[in-house]
Amino acid sequence: MHKKIAIPILSLMFATVMPNVVSAETVIQKVKRTGVLTAGTSRDALPFAYVDSQGKLNGYSVDMLTLIKEQLEKDLGKKIKLQLVGLSPSERIPKIVNQQVDLVCDASSFTWKRDKKVDFSVSYGVTGTQLLVKKGSNLGSPESLIGKRIGVLAGTTNEQAITRVQTQAKLVYFKTRTEGYTALQQGTIDAFSSDSILLEGWLQQQKNPDAFAIVPGRPYSREGIACMVPENNSKFLDTVNYSLVKFMQGFVNGDQRYVAIFDRWFGPNSPVALNRDLRDLVVETMQLIIDFREEVPKSDL
Repeated sequence: MHKKIAIPILSLMFATVMPNVVSAETVIQKVKRTGVLTAGTSRDALPFAYVDSQGKLNGYSVDMLTLIKEQLEKDLGKKIKLQLVGLSPSERIPKIVNQQVDLVCDASSFTWKRDKKVDFSVSYGVTGTQLLVKKGSNLGSPESLIGKRIGVLAGTTNEQAITRVQTQAKLVYFKTRTEGYTALQQGTIDAFSSDSILLEGWLQQQKNPDAFAIVPGRPYSREGIACMVPENNSKFLDTVNYSLVKFMQGFVNGDQRYVAIFDRWFGPNSPVALNRDLRDLVVETMQLIIDFREEVPKSDL
C-alpha cells in the first residue's frame, strides 16, 4: 500500500476505534489513570449535600463520598483527588450515563425505572415523602390534596409518591427546592413536597419556623437513600458498598469517628437534629442492612 494512502486510512481507523476504547473504560480504570474521582451531589439538600457559607459543597453525603475516596486510595495504593460537582435532580442520571461524573451520592432513592440506567449502592440513610405547608393548613390526608397545588421536583420519588396518594392533586413543577420553598412562602402553591429530612432541614434554618408545618405525621412513603454508579462497574460498586457498610457498622457499634460524622449532620447540635424516633429508625435501618452482610474486620474500621 502506498504510504500517502496508508496514513489517512490508519488515522481514520484510530479515530473510529479510540472513542470505543475510552467509553469502555471502567470507573476504577479511569480513577487509577487520572487520580481523580469525580462525584456529583446536590447543591440545596441540607443536610445531605448543599453549598455552605464558604461556597463549598458540604453535607452528610459529601462525607460518604470522602469515605469512598479513602477506600479507593487503599484499593489502588495511590492518592486520589475528590472532585465534587453540584447537580440538580434532573442532571444526576444523565451525567452518570454520559460519563461526566463517576458516581452520585445525595438524597437519591431507588426506583426500577432509574435502575435500568444506573446501579444503586446499599442505602446509607432513610427518609420519606412529606409536605411543607403553612401553619394552620388542613392538608395532609389524601382527600385533602384534591385540587390543591402541590410543588414537586420533576423526576423525583416525591413526585411519584404524591401521584400515588392523590391523582387529582395539581402538580406544580420546579427546577430547584429553593424555588419551591419560595413559591410556598409567596402563596402560589398550597404545599411543597420533598424528603422528610430535607424539609426538616429547611425548617430548622428559618427565622420563623412556627409559620410552617410538615405533614402528615406519617410520611406518604419510606425510602432508602443511596449512591448511584454507572452500570457494569461491579468492582467500583463493591468499593462503594464496602465503604458505606463500614461506616454504618462503625456508627452502630459506637466508633467515635463514625458517630462524629453522623452527629455532625443529625446530632443535637447539628443543622437537622433528629428526634429520638427518627434516630432510632435510622439506626434500625442501618442495623438491618449490615446484618445481611459479612462483618467488616475491626482492623479496617
